[in-house]
Amino acid sequence: MSRIHEALKKAAQERLSQAASGTVLDLEDVAAGAVSLPDVTRQVAEPAARNTSTSEDSSSLSFDDLLKRCAHPNWQLDLRMNVFLKGGDGRIAREQFRTLRSRLYQIAATRPLKRVLVTSSVPAEGKTTVAANLAHSIMRQPDRRVLLIDADLRSSRMHKLFGAPSSPGLTDYLRGEADKYSMIQNGLEGNLCFIPGGSAASNPSELLLSDRMKKLLDLVTPVFDWIILDSPPALTVHDPSILADLCDGVLFVVKAGETAHQLAEKASSEFLKKNLLGVVLNRAEKDASYGGYYSGQAGDDQEDTDRK
Repeated sequence: MSRIHEALKKAAQERLSQAASGTVLDLEDVAAGAVSLPDVTRQVAEPAARNTSTSEDSSSLSFDDLLKRCAHPNWQLDLRMNVFLKGGDGRIAREQFRTLRSRLYQIAATRPLKRVLVTSSVPAEGKTTVAANLAHSIMRQPDRRVLLIDADLRSSRMHKLFGAPSSPGLTDYLRGEADKYSMIQNGLEGNLCFIPGGSAASNPSELLLSDRMKKLLDLVTPVFDWIILDSPPALTVHDPSILADLCDGVLFVVKAGETAHQLAEKASSEFLKKNLLGVVLNRAEKDASYGGYYSGQAGDDQEDTDRK
């Protein structure tokens, strides 16, 4: 826990004083300026095997069939939030997401890792944009199939980043008001699919605890290489803990210079027994104070394949 404490304390002390010089990424919500995965992973006890087995009817779901039958809205991606569409302005952020992607691949080579939950301690730390850009980073590699799920049923906003319909979505499916094909979207020429949050729900925790949520994840897990879920902040509601039990690992997002390290440490510690993969420092300055602990490529990182 000392490494997490050190990381979070430095994140809390970080200030964005050099924003004008370009050393801090100029995004409204997030540019993942620092990534810490392997050191944290070694501190976490080997988790119990997650249930990612195939459900009874998953054999009837193939990726090609899914693409033919799912919704195909005309997405209008928010260029401010997608670092892979920002040109030169997003170069540093793109490299950091590639680093994050590489670290996840390294962990996946040693244990089952398909379902990844992205959360934070409090709102406005950039977890939603981190989740979206991580999904884009993976999707840009050849033959990588990614499903992005907006599981923040209390304040879903992922659809705004995609310029996508918000419903039918996860809440509608969990209530039995929509089927899997109508809620899953594919709006690009690529292997990225998206499930929006859906219509408003008065009982989000109960919906996430339902057997229908588990069956959905069991159904789509064999079809995709990665499933990334965005959740509510961990200190406000119990939903992230519920979702963590359904996932293979948790990424914890901390906004450098703003999040009190005591809050972040308290929230992240709740996931140590739920396979905390590591901490992503959002908007952190890449300088000597962080050193190799946060930055630097880990292993060979494939070059992205351009997709139009």
